[in-house]
Amino acid sequence: MSERSERPGRHSARQEILDRVRKAVEGAAEVEIPRDYRMTIPRDDLVAHFAERVDDYRAIVHVVPAAEVPALVAEVTKGKRMIVPGGAAFAVGQAVPEDELLSADGVVTGCAVAIAETGTIVLDAGPDQGRRALTLVPDYHLCVVRADQIVSGVPEAVARLDPARPLTWISGPSATSDIELNRVEGVHGPRTLEVIVST
Repeated sequence: MSERSERPGRHSARQEILDRVRKAVEGAAEVEIPRDYRMTIPRDDLVAHFAERVDDYRAIVHVVPAAEVPALVAEVTKGKRMIVPGGAAFAVGQAVPEDELLSADGVVTGCAVAIAETGTIVLDAGPDQGRRALTLVPDYHLCVVRADQIVSGVPEAVARLDPARPLTWISGPSATSDIELNRVEGVHGPRTLEVIVST
């Protein structure tokens, strides 16, 4: 047992509070919670809006036709030691195995869904994304997003995702600020995020 759970009276105080709540709502009528909030945000061009938002986060973004994606991936990873998860069909500068995570220059992945309104990319550890550590440890993350994976807002993205999967939500390069509000990038993930949107 942890020290926290052994504190005297902890369980009894918790139980007492829960008992009071149950007693207070006993016999109360069931209330239907309305779920009529806006599920989509109308946008004329989701790709352009997503690219603009990603750029706002200080990420590098390219919007190219699908046929140009392989050449662009090869170009931006030239000379880099890159991890490519098993399900991703990308040719890179130099592919390295996943067990060389600490010495890799970066990782190239796909995504599960992308959100135009927030410029967010969501990973769910799918075959073209690999395990979560692959996108948190290397200093560089190249993500290829297909146009059909872009939705307008968060509710649409959530509807497409499986909540049982490990989800990583990425909005720009990893960044934090110290007490004086000095921005520091790369502390909790990649310092550089590059996104290729395939149209």
